[in-house]
Amino acid sequence: MIIFPILIVLSLVLYVYYKVAILKTKDGLTQAYFNAKSRICLGSFILLFGINQYIFYGTRISLFIGIIFIFLGGIQVVRGFKETKHYRSEYRRLNPAD
Repeated sequence: MIIFPILIVLSLVLYVYYKVAILKTKDGLTQAYFNAKSRICLGSFILLFGINQYIFYGTRISLFIGIIFIFLGGIQVVRGFKETKHYRSEYRRLNPAD
């Protein structure tokens, strides 16, 4: 299964991209939005890593660790989507011309 390592690396690269983008911007709302996007990428990294670990090893201990990673990654992804939606609507409310 080559798809999981590719998605893991892609999510890790996007996480680093959004964290660097936070440092480049001065606006607090944009920083919070980029932080929410990076949270989604981090959550997908953890989630995909947990799935890949169970598929690759297939043991009982990797199942338990994978379930923990999937749970924690899922929480991060859901929270990131909620924050992204909130900050996107706040940006539209404060900047109606854009």
